[in-house]
Amino acid sequence: MVLPTTTWMEVGAGCFARRYASFDVTVGVVLGDAGAVVIDTRSSMDEGDELLDDLRRLGVGAERIRAVVNTHGHFDHCFGNARFPPCPLWGHALLPRYLRREAPTMRAFLADRGPEWAAEMDRLEMRVPDHLVAHQATIDLGDRLVELVCTGRGHTDHDLVVVVPTAEVAYVGDLLEESGPPSYGPDCFPLDWPDTLDALRAILTGSDDPDRQPAGPTRLVPGHGNAVGMDFLDRQHAEIRTVADIISRLLESSPGLEDAWQSDEPWPYPPEMLAEALRRAFEQQAGG
Repeated sequence: MVLPTTTWMEVGAGCFARRYASFDVTVGVVLGDAGAVVIDTRSSMDEGDELLDDLRRLGVGAERIRAVVNTHGHFDHCFGNARFPPCPLWGHALLPRYLRREAPTMRAFLADRGPEWAAEMDRLEMRVPDHLVAHQATIDLGDRLVELVCTGRGHTDHDLVVVVPTAEVAYVGDLLEESGPPSYGPDCFPLDWPDTLDALRAILTGSDDPDRQPAGPTRLVPGHGNAVGMDFLDRQHAEIRTVADIISRLLESSPGLEDAWQSDEPWPYPPEMLAEALRRAFEQQAGG
């Protein structure tokens, strides 16, 4: 059973996270002298309004929001965008194209959940990021800098990480998930994902050494679940690497997708959760 966080949790100095029962999504906010940066906006206009109300309880009114960041384009992270004030809206450089292509499908999926969701999707206003990040960008909050970093393809081809160096906090979207196994969806990149986490780890530690640890107690806020530490990153990274290694072996030995599924492999997650990972890998091999 998923329980929502009933209050904001301070995961680092001036860095907060809140976990909502709806899609078990975790959003974030970073506070600075010049205002606040909000990370992800939930699944609908109503949910965006609820998030704004909860931000006010934290002392963050609309006038204090200096920027909003979408960690990626799945509906539970960006369909509340239009409810936020006309401040810079940041996202990966590939995110607008993704939303133009996939938003209708996601809206239809949510509308099928029932009459209330259908009404929500009828009135949904899509707001697409207008400040785009190809590699790295910085938001200045006066007394601190918030870094936006693209470390590679994994959960999607447009994952964006928000790093707050002075607080030793990173909001990593769905590159990590604490409330369940990582989500291998129809737009994932299972063979790239381990290297993307390698790059993330190198940024957090300042080193390519896989055994190097950060100087302080780095906290990572996943897109779903509670904040975790570097030990969790290393453990889930190893599992994601195992998935990639098994799939790579199957790509070499199996003539097709059906043959690959006949193999008895030591998957780190339930095999039924990896169907899209295997399909996506075969699709990439075929040039898709």
